[in-house]
Amino acid sequence: MLLEVENLTVRYGDALPAVDRVTFHLQAGEALGLIGESGCGKSTIGRSLINLLPKYANIEGTICVDGEEVAEKKDGTWRGEKVGLIFQDPMTRLDPLMSIEAHGFEVLNSHYSKLSKQSAKQRVYDALKAVRIEPARAKQYPHEFSGGMRQRVAIALSLLLNPVLLIADEPTTSLDVTVASDILKELTNLRKIRSMGLLLVTHDLGMVAEYCDRIAVMYNGAIVETGTVEEIFRSPQHPYTQSLLASVLHFNPEAILSPSEDSELEIEKIEIEQEIVENIPEDNQDLVDIIESSSVENLGIIKKPTPRVILNVNQLRKHYVTGGNLLTRFVEPSTGLVKAVDDIDLEIISGETFGIIGESGSGKSTTGRAILQLIKPDRGSVRFNSVELTTLKAEQMRQMRSQMQMIFQDPRACFSPYMTVFRSVADPLLIHNLVANLESAREKVYTILEKVGLNPQLAERYPSDLSGGQLQRVAIARALITNPKFIICDEPVSMLDASIQSQVLQLMRDLKQEFKLTYLFITHDLAVAQFFCDRIAVMRRGKIVEQGSTEAVLTNPQHEYTKSLIASIPRIPHINN
Repeated sequence: MLLEVENLTVRYGDALPAVDRVTFHLQAGEALGLIGESGCGKSTIGRSLINLLPKYANIEGTICVDGEEVAEKKDGTWRGEKVGLIFQDPMTRLDPLMSIEAHGFEVLNSHYSKLSKQSAKQRVYDALKAVRIEPARAKQYPHEFSGGMRQRVAIALSLLLNPVLLIADEPTTSLDVTVASDILKELTNLRKIRSMGLLLVTHDLGMVAEYCDRIAVMYNGAIVETGTVEEIFRSPQHPYTQSLLASVLHFNPEAILSPSEDSELEIEKIEIEQEIVENIPEDNQDLVDIIESSSVENLGIIKKPTPRVILNVNQLRKHYVTGGNLLTRFVEPSTGLVKAVDDIDLEIISGETFGIIGESGSGKSTTGRAILQLIKPDRGSVRFNSVELTTLKAEQMRQMRSQMQMIFQDPRACFSPYMTVFRSVADPLLIHNLVANLESAREKVYTILEKVGLNPQLAERYPSDLSGGQLQRVAIARALITNPKFIICDEPVSMLDASIQSQVLQLMRDLKQEFKLTYLFITHDLAVAQFFCDRIAVMRRGKIVEQGSTEAVLTNPQHEYTKSLIASIPRIPHINN
């Protein structure tokens, strides 16, 4: 047996156990999926296995890895060689002052001090290739990578020492389906070839269904159900497991084949024509013939409103130069050119949800930031409500941003840990001079917190006191506080577990109707796009390769890349109700 955990209990101070008498095992070459809502103790178990809990944590029970007790390991070199850990948030684990290559060298040198520099470089490059990062980018720094690419770097670093047990804590949270699929296939091959055990800690049930042999379901610090993938998904026994599976968004293109707006309008026209004809006297057949041969629009009865374009983007471009030294950048500016956004065009209609999907590093987030002028595009036009944003001065753009807000992917990273929820939500009102002082903003903040389903009493708490789902609701409240018309949502639910994800998406739908919002929704999750978006554009390498209605793109994709995205989505087995 590779991993044996017996009666593991973890307490932080005098609080209730974060992990309560947990027992499970893992064989060499086997993959176990550990699922459950945020705060249930999944990550605490992962850190227990590698002895990375804080000093004030009280641990009881036994953990054996490859026949040796973890508690007896005094020499830290076994970490990485015996047990590897892929963290959820790579930005907090990567040194911003070190290149990616330097990170790899540091890992290798701490374990293999006699390894030559050339051998170390080759191992780092091979690891980067395994997660689809060009070795030419090894000299770049973490801030020059997208969130998904930073996660790929973290995975590459964890594999450098060839561990016998790999703990993957939400390893593909910020990755698109094609890259996530490739990485998990690679991990699957590695664990089978090397007889490496894999503990996959995740809220992505589709991933667990496709890449794990067994599943353990956690709730409130305890494992409430275990079984094979088939057993858990087809016949869940515990009420929590049943509710968790019921909340999953399934990717099912057939589900969106409902009558379109045009077909609904056609049905309405037919019903009106029939009603008119039925009310015409029987002796006036000439009038009946005229009505039946004419369109309702021509009779002036129905007029379909002309869609109003709220955002028009034309030939938008943002390129970056990477690699080399300062001199070579001036002499050969094309060296290491990254075409983050490459001459894209799109129109967003007032009141719709327009989705942008694509792999990490495809330019989705850069597009959103360039639209808001958070980064200056190299060229192109961005017109919001007929105002050209690219020519506005800083103060003019600040005024416009009260109508254009953004919800970011990681709520913990976009709130100051030293500011209360009240201050964080009230800040935009002060920035845009919408209130005289903080006290006058209090009622507005309490009202908007209630709108997003939060108790106003949370206003005096700090981000560290809130769960991921609560923080994302606070982020939504902050975006809404200035009463905007247009919101860019950059992967707003990718870091949330399944039950919280569906709640937040439904909340955003309800708020869209209430506040008459228009969304630009950036996501790598096609199930979320199917559920939430009216139209979508598919981005790859800075270009839009396909766009259209959600129905048309997902049920009849034209571009090969779109087809590969759809083919890569993990399928969840049928659940018996």
